[in-house]
Amino acid sequence: MSETPHDGRATREPASSDAGLTPARLAAKYGLSVSGARPSVPAYVRQLWDRRHFILAFSSAKVAAQYSQARLGQLWQVATPLLNAAVYFMIFGLILGAGRGMPKDVYIPFLVTGVFVFTFTQSSVMSGVRAISGNLGLVRALHFPRAALPLSFCLQQLQQLLYSMIVLFLVVVGFGSYPDLSWALIVPVLALQFCFNSGLAMVLARAGAHTPDLAQLMPFVMRTWMYASGVMFSIPVFLADKPQWIANVLQWNPAALYMDLMRFALIEGYGAENLPDHVWAVAGGWAVLVALGGFLFFWQAEEKYGRG
Repeated sequence: MSETPHDGRATREPASSDAGLTPARLAAKYGLSVSGARPSVPAYVRQLWDRRHFILAFSSAKVAAQYSQARLGQLWQVATPLLNAAVYFMIFGLILGAGRGMPKDVYIPFLVTGVFVFTFTQSSVMSGVRAISGNLGLVRALHFPRAALPLSFCLQQLQQLLYSMIVLFLVVVGFGSYPDLSWALIVPVLALQFCFNSGLAMVLARAGAHTPDLAQLMPFVMRTWMYASGVMFSIPVFLADKPQWIANVLQWNPAALYMDLMRFALIEGYGAENLPDHVWAVAGGWAVLVALGGFLFFWQAEEKYGRG
């Protein structure tokens, strides 16, 4: 831009100091940052901790709203797994003899415990798949660490399991297994399973955010996982005539490990001989590996959620 003074000679304004700078350099010069950019892992963890009250409140609200339209309300949290256990007992326990090798006062608590514990993982996984894709309005409207969503859904399922545990305790006591020191193992078992569930939910939340059809496939995957995890039968007993490595693979899968540890803690007639070798080390390894791996896998796509 030029001006013409009174003497007729043209002059030019001095060039701006920003001229020729790229957008990235301009942003750096004025301290600007990309909106929704992925923070570092430590900063991301701090953001999650700062929003812990939101995570807890969101999960509690989901628990309260889940059965709000049903006449029995929150009783369905307990009734659903109990009805599943009753159906499995009728088909697998009475008709197919899946309880062989165990007396009835052990098999019924064995089955009910397996159903309740596996349902915790199953529900966490299914909620995780839809954590992002099912809450796009919230993701696009507010700025918060997206891992808060799968974590809150896993916390919701943990709350539901804790309500159900009251009935599980009654079933176990009703069949002759009374509280003792082994019941203290319930806390570390649930802590390990919660870590595992959270990591797996974050993996599937990222996958489900980009592939919504995954939600239609997961029920079949979870059903296969349930049948392979010994929910309705004892893996060592049923696979006694098969190669040992098959039983090892099935027993060392995390769903089977957490069910067996909970059974060991609660059921008097379910001793350590029913557990695979190094069970606590393997269960802890699964929890740490999947929790950390799932968190990092989810964090890497943080800036992509809700876009496109």
